[in-house]
Amino acid sequence: MTAVPAPVSSTAAGALSAFLRGVERRALVVAELQCGDAARAEQTLVAVMRAFAAVASDLPMAQWPTRFWTLLGQRQALREPVGGQWAAPLAALAGMAPLPRLALLLRVGGSLDEGIAMRVLDQDEAGYQHLLADACPRDAHGQPDAAAWRQLAEQVQARIRELPATRLQQLQQPAAPVAHNEAPTSSWRAPQRDERATAHANVKRRRASAKPRWRGPLILLATVAVLLAAALGWRYLQGHSIGSDAPLPEGVVGEAGPVTVEALPPSKVNATPDATQAQAHDDAAMLADRDYPLVADADLYAWTAAGGPLPVDESQSRPSRPEPASAALETAAADE
Repeated sequence: MTAVPAPVSSTAAGALSAFLRGVERRALVVAELQCGDAARAEQTLVAVMRAFAAVASDLPMAQWPTRFWTLLGQRQALREPVGGQWAAPLAALAGMAPLPRLALLLRVGGSLDEGIAMRVLDQDEAGYQHLLADACPRDAHGQPDAAAWRQLAEQVQARIRELPATRLQQLQQPAAPVAHNEAPTSSWRAPQRDERATAHANVKRRRASAKPRWRGPLILLATVAVLLAAALGWRYLQGHSIGSDAPLPEGVVGEAGPVTVEALPPSKVNATPDATQAQAHDDAAMLADRDYPLVADADLYAWTAAGGPLPVDESQSRPSRPEPASAALETAAADE
């Protein structure tokens, strides 16, 4: 049974491609100097890149360096290299054991920190330091040679900087087909799409587009019918509850029956009798009297006759404040 790879989004694919472009130069030099064989190093690195691209989407990006270098460091071609040739400036690598040499190359070529390097080599801190000590060049007295270590590290860094771009382009080429009827394998940068997964997705899209279009209007019609039935039922229940003989709650007004209309009885209030001729004559005599207007001020005249104070005449304006006493004295002196 073949596992179908999970679909990778365009963003994740771009991040994966950028990560591999940034690490492939150092990884190729580390693999080549560890194996001592350029062709074998390229084959190993291509296989590692394919394996890493298959699992990268399931890992956080922070774990990508550890996983990539672990896949590379666990390859048999790097753990148990067979033969190999090294240039003269790097001849010191030929005399090292495979594991110390790998620890040295991961340090000066891969630029890995101790945490990642220990996980790649499956060593604790003491074991990792011991491997680096074994890889360190020695002088004539058997002591660590710091100058030789720096020279070896500079040669590895120069090899990384001077790596031809054509070597990196060969890593991106698809593998050649085994037979004439076999399609070429795609590059690790563009993994081959699973035909069965693509066909399955196309079938699902066709099924989704083939759904009957009358389903939407039918659902809308059923919803309207349910709402209409609920409204009619509510009105029926309201009318049935009001027309029943059950007592109504306090404050609720209900219809007790048809409205009864009755005629009002005739009024028994007597009309005002008409004024007699004698009363009309008395009123005319009173109105003809010339002193009749004084009747309106009878209360004032009664007050005055009783000795009450006369009201102040407010028809003329008065000063808002009284004049000082000195003004009166000056007037008197002027008169004299």
